[in-house]
Amino acid sequence: MIGIKSIASYVPVAGVDNYAQGAKFAKDEEFILGKIGSAFLPRKDAGQETSDLCVEAVNALFAANPELKREAIDVLIVVTQNGDEEGLPHTAAIVQDKLGLPTTVAAFDISLGCSGYVYGIYAIKGFMEAAGLKNGLLVTADPYSKIVDPEDRNTTMLFGDAATATWLGEDATWQLGKAKFGTDGSGAPHLKVTDGVFFMNGRQVFNFALLKVPAHLHELLDESGLKSDDIDAFCIHQGSAAIVDAVARRFEGNPDKFIKDMVETGNTVSSSIPLLLEKHMFDSSWKRVALSGFGVGLSWGSAIIYRS
Repeated sequence: MIGIKSIASYVPVAGVDNYAQGAKFAKDEEFILGKIGSAFLPRKDAGQETSDLCVEAVNALFAANPELKREAIDVLIVVTQNGDEEGLPHTAAIVQDKLGLPTTVAAFDISLGCSGYVYGIYAIKGFMEAAGLKNGLLVTADPYSKIVDPEDRNTTMLFGDAATATWLGEDATWQLGKAKFGTDGSGAPHLKVTDGVFFMNGRQVFNFALLKVPAHLHELLDESGLKSDDIDAFCIHQGSAAIVDAVARRFEGNPDKFIKDMVETGNTVSSSIPLLLEKHMFDSSWKRVALSGFGVGLSWGSAIIYRS
């Protein structure tokens, strides 16, 4: 069975001091850490494209797993809504060339935001198993610095740039269990880009997350024959500290099981969940983890992954 073998990431060293941004908008430390959750927001260099972030993450994955060879890659999927230039050609094709992957590789993009990692791991698993492929790369990179207005107090203090690369293959430590997905396109106006500038209705997005995510996780557990005590950690999208805390409280389980780790990264969109997994899952004693991504679309996806 195809599962998760390894995760690596690239987080730019340069970035924005959120305390300085907070001072500009008359926001104090309590708001920055308690509501936003991020003191520092990484930013890509002006000369870096989305594909460059992807390449950095995949090269980090190769460095951490020397047994994985470039010529062994069968499929490359890039999850992004902020691809190179104007999105044509697809970013995955550019990444394939920059990485020197074989031309026999299947490479395509998935245009999803904060739910994209959960959708992506199931999409690549199904694709690989249907086609009999052995090694796949799922890459996430959504540099919102390309679209966020630095004068928009509702968005500029939230988002950081990052990329992750997940190796999926056979004989994996972590396997994919039950998953559930959902879409409500009537909420599309709450998160959108117009004329190259990002807009977010923060109150509507917060309400959506609070209404949808705890209930979705409970439905997933019920359908999996599990209780919240059976889950070692909940790794949900790191939209903001306020969203993670509110979902954890509303879930009616142990809020301490909800991992919150965005102080030095901010909201990295589709990269937030794999960043949590890379940092906290592999060296832990966790045996079962619940994931939930939610956001632009409106779109959401929740899943159970487990140690084999």
